[in-house]
Amino acid sequence: MKHILIQSCLTMLTLGLFLSGCGDDASDPGSSQWRLVWQDEFDGAAGLPPDSTKWDHDIGTDWGNAQLEYDTDRTENASLDGEGNLVITARKESYLGQPYTSARIVTRDLFERTYGRFEARIQLPWGQGMWPAFWLLGANIETVGWPQCGEIDIMEYRGQQPSTLHGSLHGPGYSAAQAVTKRYDLPNDRFDTGFHTFAVEWKADEIRWFVDGTLYHTVSREDVPGEWVFNHPFYIILNLAVGGGWVGAPNENTIFPQRMLIDYVRVYEEVAS
Repeated sequence: MKHILIQSCLTMLTLGLFLSGCGDDASDPGSSQWRLVWQDEFDGAAGLPPDSTKWDHDIGTDWGNAQLEYDTDRTENASLDGEGNLVITARKESYLGQPYTSARIVTRDLFERTYGRFEARIQLPWGQGMWPAFWLLGANIETVGWPQCGEIDIMEYRGQQPSTLHGSLHGPGYSAAQAVTKRYDLPNDRFDTGFHTFAVEWKADEIRWFVDGTLYHTVSREDVPGEWVFNHPFYIILNLAVGGGWVGAPNENTIFPQRMLIDYVRVYEEVAS
């Protein structure tokens, strides 16, 4: 069924129009029209690594958030499941001085873009100390540093709160605990029991956040208490962190391995009407 829906969407693209409600995505971007410009559907045999023409790995630990995992490029931590999903797996194991392993994949130097609709369909894990995220980071981070480069958190989630997630914006004067952020509470459901679609629509002066087609957060240039740094290319990050200041460490009730399943990642450009 997934492949039939994708083909339907691509057929519409040949006509020059693509509304982001096609296929698996239930969102309604209003009157905007969108054209698909990049995607990964994670089709392939079980055990294969992420497509190296689309994804690289950040290898290491902490990343400034006191995280407890060591992120690797092993297929034990990030691989296809043979059913159209990428699985990022956090494991409890001693590895290069850390008590856990996981993965953090990035499109840095492979796909970087200014503006558009970025969306992914994901099933999240559950458990104290789990910190999955789908986010964008300014591609100029190596020259200007963070938070001057900007950060767009499309979805962040604390594993101990399975019905709640957060969409946030970080920049100079509004970073870390001072980020411009809003939470979303899933009505009568949990994010670990099935797939949900997370998206942002990023324009020159405004960013909007969606969950399953519901708009729940909007930030405009005039809303941020510092410089607006969202007019240059960003790249995509998918990761499953373990521990860190925001979520705390796993406890005796946290079951390992933990898995974050990603059905697809798609990026669209806005088509002028």
